[in-house]
Amino acid sequence: MVSLPMPRSITISFTSLFITTLFMSTLSLPQELFALDFSSKLRTDKQSLMSVASDFGNLTESIPASVFYPSSPHDIAAVIRFSYTNSAPLFVSPRGHGHSINGQTSCLDGMVIHMESLGQDRTDRINVSVANRYMDVGGEQLWINVLNTARIHGLGPNSWTDYLYLTVGGTLSVGGISGQTFQHGPQISNVLELDVITGTGEQVTCSKTRNRDLFNAVLGGLGQFGIITRARIPLSPAPEKVKWVRLMYTDIVSFTRDQEHVISVDESERVSGFVNFLEGSLLLEQGLINSWRSSSFFSKNDIERIVELTAKHRLTALYCLELVVRYDEDIATEVDQELDLLLGDLRFVPGFAFAQEVTYVEFLDRVHDGEVKLQEAGQWQVPHPWLNLFVPKSRILDFDAGVLKGILGKDKAMGPILIYPMNKNKWDSEMSAMIPDEEVFYAIGILRSATSREKLEKMVDQNEKILEFCSMEGIAFKQYLPHYRTKEGWMKHYGSKWDKFVELKMKYDPKGILAPGLKIYTSLLEDKYI
Repeated sequence: MVSLPMPRSITISFTSLFITTLFMSTLSLPQELFALDFSSKLRTDKQSLMSVASDFGNLTESIPASVFYPSSPHDIAAVIRFSYTNSAPLFVSPRGHGHSINGQTSCLDGMVIHMESLGQDRTDRINVSVANRYMDVGGEQLWINVLNTARIHGLGPNSWTDYLYLTVGGTLSVGGISGQTFQHGPQISNVLELDVITGTGEQVTCSKTRNRDLFNAVLGGLGQFGIITRARIPLSPAPEKVKWVRLMYTDIVSFTRDQEHVISVDESERVSGFVNFLEGSLLLEQGLINSWRSSSFFSKNDIERIVELTAKHRLTALYCLELVVRYDEDIATEVDQELDLLLGDLRFVPGFAFAQEVTYVEFLDRVHDGEVKLQEAGQWQVPHPWLNLFVPKSRILDFDAGVLKGILGKDKAMGPILIYPMNKNKWDSEMSAMIPDEEVFYAIGILRSATSREKLEKMVDQNEKILEFCSMEGIAFKQYLPHYRTKEGWMKHYGSKWDKFVELKMKYDPKGILAPGLKIYTSLLEDKYI
């Protein structure tokens, strides 16, 4: 058994909207570190440390001992090799755009690698092969950079995230999901090859035919097996525009029935393959009035009609089905005809179909507009106690009754609540990401923002109650962006894959150096938790 020094916990208290941290002195860094060639890229000043101490979640704050700004993957490999061979290994955590929720990229008293510095002042970190329909992308690159580079050639990846200001390495480490997932699978199912730096400092190229076990482990592996420094992403022709449609429902049965109908892979179905994006959401009445998601799509008159619909049926919320069809101008008429046929098969409230035509780029980058509005309103840097789950299709009605109508009840909207289905056969079972064992399951995203201490405490309590409800009712859910505090929690999450997870961890990160913020390594190496 390898014995490692365990980092100390840090106390967090919330006052008003912000985190107040109990500052703790950091451990001394090994002096040998400052004698190495890359030592000039280390920062230990307060400003650098605090810049990576928290994340988008703003729920925890862990102060590292240093921040490393690499110029190349070789720098990262060198610092990990130093840690691996040192008598007291230094924990290392790569940080992309910092969009994690529960401190997953934190590294208390260790070293945070500022991945985005890899791409500074360099143009060779994104390369497109038009002939072979793929692009090689640095792990530090944002998906918005991928979009802007690929579209120059009329191409683009098939699978995206809703928010494009995330790094490629970051989303590939968790899965990468959005409304295209039902058709093309998550982003991890759309990778041809990776360059990875393991926990021993070895630089490895891997794929389905080369170092297969590492390739499968890293994709969706939460940063536990290696740091992604390059990904080869397949490309397809990108359209000029999209038809963007939102449909209103008053009941969960019709709402889920129609979603499952649209994602059907039965080739005999007329709608099969026609829709390119599908997401469902819960529209709370207050959210209709105040949400950027509503105001950026619906007209004022549309919102008034939708609010009247909720009042008429004495509802506090409606279900909204969002569909997108890609097209070019030369087939616009044909697409309109097919869309009319599709809508004729669906059971939304008559008269409550709303549509827009926007460019492909405008649609993919739609969430950034919301970010700008939230920044202006001072609501972007607040705590985000998000909860993301995968729920089996067979239990989605139970989840709706117990959680959406029960635990959350009549709470005012403080962020989107997403609910949309995916097909299991679009996920690669050899990869590390965990999903329910049903052919169709739902992604649930309860994406709320806390604008006061009281709201934050209530949301955190509700999240705990949601998890307790699912467990008590026997709903075999899986967490997306998982966060567990016990070994038993992680073992249950990985289920039959746990032994393989341990085996690969011992092979590629035997000293538990990488990504300690998740605290999985304490299960493997110390059998205890801080």
